[in-house]
Amino acid sequence: MQPDISVVMAVHNEERALLEEAVNSILNQTYSDFELIICDDASDKETANTIKEISGRDDRIVVITNIENKFVGATRNRGIKAARGKYVAIMDADDYSYPERLEIQKGFLDTHLEYAFVSSVVDCFDGKKVVSGHFRVKERPERRDFLWGAQFATPMFRKECLECVGGYDESAITKRTEDYDLYMRLYAQGLRGYNIQRPLLRYLINVHVMKNKRLYRYRIDEAIVRYRGYRRLGLMPEGWLYVMKPLLVGLIPHGLLWKIKGKVKV
Repeated sequence: MQPDISVVMAVHNEERALLEEAVNSILNQTYSDFELIICDDASDKETANTIKEISGRDDRIVVITNIENKFVGATRNRGIKAARGKYVAIMDADDYSYPERLEIQKGFLDTHLEYAFVSSVVDCFDGKKVVSGHFRVKERPERRDFLWGAQFATPMFRKECLECVGGYDESAITKRTEDYDLYMRLYAQGLRGYNIQRPLLRYLINVHVMKNKRLYRYRIDEAIVRYRGYRRLGLMPEGWLYVMKPLLVGLIPHGLLWKIKGKVKV
């Protein structure tokens, strides 16, 4: 039978414990009519074996494998193309969905036909402490809100809305900003999203990666993505200052930046 929801999870060389926790958080949802499409983006042998083992535990799991590493955008697109559900929920391989996530997001889209996708407030975890509601945004973001950032986190989409914009951009420039780019392209087509004002997901924040100075090149890419998106949304020339934002933020010491974002122990 065709499931209502297709959960698409891109995986590349993920730690076994994190991957198992992410998968189990989906399998243990209060809403059970879904398929979990694990898209293995040319992982190493250890991760590939873990995926194979996990997939045998539940017949709702489908595995798709890339022969070569194609990165998140292209890998998610393969999962979206294979999805049989009318809703597509995005799930990262190191995150954790709270038990009612799918039920609540599906219920919202079932009753609010004016929205193309739905996200929520997100908790964050740095390996030691949980930051409750770290990603907190407006319920109904408007075009101008994208000047400040992506506005949504790991949403559930109506599949036809993803298809009408061609899914994720697979170019190298969006390697770290594929979500931000997608949301702006959806809004440019008049498709809107909503944020449920309670945490339905927990992000893992990789502090060590964030400290890596070599990642500054991705901030240049983000500036380009912002420029293109703002032009589509009619936010230029006002948006020029915000185009420069990732370049300026990248110069702030990581420890200070994390404190600015309101890191608290709960």
